[in-house]
Amino acid sequence: MSISVMANSHLNQPYASASPTPQEKGRTCRYAGQAVRALPIRVITVGKKRSEGVRLLVDEYKIKLKPYCSFEDSLVRSNPRNAQDVRAQVEDEEVAMMKLIGSDDWVVVLDERGRDIDSEQMAELLGDAGNSGASRISFCIGGAYGHGTQVRKRANVTIRLSSMVLNHQIALVVLMEQLYRSWTILKGQNYHH
Repeated sequence: MSISVMANSHLNQPYASASPTPQEKGRTCRYAGQAVRALPIRVITVGKKRSEGVRLLVDEYKIKLKPYCSFEDSLVRSNPRNAQDVRAQVEDEEVAMMKLIGSDDWVVVLDERGRDIDSEQMAELLGDAGNSGASRISFCIGGAYGHGTQVRKRANVTIRLSSMVLNHQIALVVLMEQLYRSWTILKGQNYHH
């Protein structure tokens, strides 16, 4: 099954950069306290070997996420053929990333040009994905030169974690924390306030 219809029109504008309006700030997630289908989550990151500190934080959040959903962390080697040309490097990384994205995955691309969302909207994103009919959510963190065209086109949603460019290791840690925070929002737990 291929997911070709965008599950949520307010989140699928690939390069919109609108921040939440003042009316949206302080609002609650529309799925809070409701049953949400917990899809397995896969985070696909392009990069090199992770630092010990990042590995420890990722492992900590994997444990925290365990009660909510299954989680898989996949690392795609950056510049696998040591290409000198940036375009060739991005294409090689893209091929490896696309092999990890299933045809029925709900794909979230993290990109500096993506939509700026808050924590409640991230929780809603998880709820929307759970209601989409997809079998898994795949979050894609690109390499030093970003994502290739195929990955961008495959995205159901394109978001950014910050207006600043983040190193892939920092982006991974921020994403992991936000995934945990999102689940606590969905479950009405006290972590988020």
